[in-house]
Amino acid sequence: MAHHNGNGYFSSTIPLSTAKATTPGVPEANVPVAQPTPLKRVVSGAALKELLAGSHTSSQAKTPSKEDGEFRDYSHYETARDAVTIKNSVVMHLAATFLRTPSNIDSAHAYLASAFSVRDRLLQRWNLTNEYHDKIGAKRVYYMSLEFLIGRTFDNALLALQLRDEYSDVLGDVGFRLEDIIDEERDAALGNGGLGRLAACYVDSMACSNYPGWGYGLRYKYGMFQQQIINGYQVEAPDCWLDSPNPWEFPRPDVTYPVKFYGHLVRDPESSHRFKWESDVVYDAMAFDVPVPGYGTANVGNIRLWSCKTNSLFDLNKFNSGDYNGATGGQVAAQILTDVLYPNDNTNEGKELRLRQEYLFCSATLQDILVRFKKSGKPLRELPDLAAIQLNDTHPTLGIPELMRLLLDEEELAWDEAWDITTRTFAFTNHTVLPEAMEKWPVPMVDKILPRHMGIIYDINLYFLQGVEKQFPGDRDLLQRISIIEESNPQQVRMAYLACVGSHKVNGVAAIHSDIIKQITFKDFVKVQGADKFINKTNGVSPRRWMNECNPDMSGLITEVVGDHSWVNDLTKVKLLENKVSDTDFRKRWWDAKQKNKKRLAEYILSTTGIEVSTNALFDVQVKRIHEYKRQLMNILSVIYRYHRLKQMAPEERAKELHRVVIFAGKAAAGYWVAKQVIKLINAVSETVNNDEEIGDVLKVVFIPDYSVTAAEYIIPASDISQHISTAGTEASGTSNMKFVLNGGIILGTVDGANIEIGEEIGEEQIFFFGCLAHEVEDFRHYLRFHQPKPDDSLQAALDMIQRNTFGEGHIFKSLIDSILRGGDVYLLSVDFPSYIEAHKAVEAAYKDRDGWITKSILSVARMSKFSSDRSIQEYAEEVWNIEPVPVLGCSV
Repeated sequence: MAHHNGNGYFSSTIPLSTAKATTPGVPEANVPVAQPTPLKRVVSGAALKELLAGSHTSSQAKTPSKEDGEFRDYSHYETARDAVTIKNSVVMHLAATFLRTPSNIDSAHAYLASAFSVRDRLLQRWNLTNEYHDKIGAKRVYYMSLEFLIGRTFDNALLALQLRDEYSDVLGDVGFRLEDIIDEERDAALGNGGLGRLAACYVDSMACSNYPGWGYGLRYKYGMFQQQIINGYQVEAPDCWLDSPNPWEFPRPDVTYPVKFYGHLVRDPESSHRFKWESDVVYDAMAFDVPVPGYGTANVGNIRLWSCKTNSLFDLNKFNSGDYNGATGGQVAAQILTDVLYPNDNTNEGKELRLRQEYLFCSATLQDILVRFKKSGKPLRELPDLAAIQLNDTHPTLGIPELMRLLLDEEELAWDEAWDITTRTFAFTNHTVLPEAMEKWPVPMVDKILPRHMGIIYDINLYFLQGVEKQFPGDRDLLQRISIIEESNPQQVRMAYLACVGSHKVNGVAAIHSDIIKQITFKDFVKVQGADKFINKTNGVSPRRWMNECNPDMSGLITEVVGDHSWVNDLTKVKLLENKVSDTDFRKRWWDAKQKNKKRLAEYILSTTGIEVSTNALFDVQVKRIHEYKRQLMNILSVIYRYHRLKQMAPEERAKELHRVVIFAGKAAAGYWVAKQVIKLINAVSETVNNDEEIGDVLKVVFIPDYSVTAAEYIIPASDISQHISTAGTEASGTSNMKFVLNGGIILGTVDGANIEIGEEIGEEQIFFFGCLAHEVEDFRHYLRFHQPKPDDSLQAALDMIQRNTFGEGHIFKSLIDSILRGGDVYLLSVDFPSYIEAHKAVEAAYKDRDGWITKSILSVARMSKFSSDRSIQEYAEEVWNIEPVPVLGCSV
């Protein structure tokens, strides 16, 4: 039922007896406040009994009286893999699922039918995997992440099932090329950047390494946004990725949980820590399961995504009285919670929406985990023995007070026991050192939206600070610095601090990042809780997606050297490539594979931007989220300087220059004006340079719109050089740097994040470092804050070109220039620019030596095994989660 509660939201929990009949023309005061709950059957059976009884409790569906042998065999033996069986399955879906005939079939429906055919196989393994894990009582990992950037699934699933050739043949019989069918799939709009892609790689590695693990997230209807470039500016449009059926999700209307907001608390007279949370604002979170295929194993992982059910929130009484907006208000309020990833929080309404979104995610997930645990029949104190919950950054941190609420108020445990269970269950991954990126929520907002959780957070903080005071008596400054509640106006809940207090392990994601959080970010927590709690787990990427799938030609060469495909699940075997570094024929084929990838990318650039580029040029790539600290601005300023130099040259001198294609891609947050100005500048430079006939192919500048996993699969294998140039000490790790090197590209980068460890593994002669070091940054910032040194000549030349309106109206970019010359240059562009230009010169000299460049490329790939996400997951499993691989037994696959 729907009931207005004064906050502008609606509830479905009003008893049936409060509903009143409605009559057109009746005054508003007499319009009923609620309406009957929708029932499954309205004329007979259980639904009629329910209606007459005034109950809104659904009846239980009946279970079979016996087990059917054929059904069991189907679920325990994989469907035959021969061409006839596959073709029958595809044709069946074409005809029966999508009502196609041979006369009206097209590539879109051929994709859907093939995808549903593959999904049928995955679901067989999915059921078997979960049945087996339940049977043996396996401990599971639950990876909570607000985003999962999974990309396209069809090709990945075919490779994992080792059925790519078979489906290619069947589709050929029907009249289609497999490559065309693969291109029909849209990227799942469930993430944005490295955080979401890391989560997808980790769930993939758990499945492939036979660890019982699930991801948990939200099912966004419109993603973050679809990036369009209009007049050089980023314009956000909804990413309607669910307009067509999504074969890779399985709706679970049977898995639904109520999630409350607002309301008030009633204290339990028998316990000072127990409350009843009463609220009329209750939404139902419904699960959608996304199978994650394991490569070379029967194990199938899962990502469970939550979406709001809205049918019960339609108010028929208001509709019949003519209040159509009011009739659907509850549905709209629920639906927007999972419409968009990271809604713009520049307004108070946007902040509240984000907070409600995060809580919906956390509450549904924790309820689901507890329901699954209770099926084991074990006491709640053993929850940490069967469940390990990993918080992927601070977005899921509300899971800590939510688990406490469930244990205290629903399960009636004492505080100490509930807190012990909670802290042994959660672990926290920190992904940033930037103070502005540390998530905080205003206390008044949390208190209004989640009154029970605000009380629990206060109690957590009180008991924690009491322990700190006992350990360090009289140190009031320490108490203030380490408090979960920041004493600002208004007070703020520091979510990273809550995650530290509520978790048994805290990890950074690269060696330098972990050192920084121990020495600076969480220094006081290390002092209080001990250094052993704070560890490093360097990120990794999936070799299935980022080598085997996206770079088949290079992967084929690796398979040839290794002798089989085993390297896909054991990346240490790529070390054997070093044996081929002097093989003339192998080196030629390695170079040819790169050139083929460059041709493929050139075709993609032409189709998406209309810009023609030469594959004989050096492909210089920077693709990632647009942000000041990632310094795309410094990159485009170096391009402007290069253009300035070329324009000064005589034609015969210019003809001797190394040709270069500079490729950018990435989204700026909708409310991040500075980052959006950088995109405008890149496109303004591109427009001028690419249309300058004097320059021709010597320099091209490309901005590829709407960067995605699929776009990355074109770009990354084709790079010659990739730029990872964040200000030292600001990038936690980065994972795109790993992907580029695993595909034979060379890094131009700062001594920051995982660049450092990559250099240690592959040898610094295979990487181009430049710029100041992390320990020097604050001294430079201090100097620039109080002085305005004259910029280096090369930087000044670039700035002058902008101000002379070479790229359109220069005043548009005044704020970008001022941030360097008059704004303290926080990200040290002026400091690093001279060494950056020198590093570019070194890159050009190295690239002109083709033999030397091929050697760098082969050795880089051969020495990158550390950066497999399989290694990362194994370390988490052994040092954080305390779980073992559990291969699925008792099946025929």
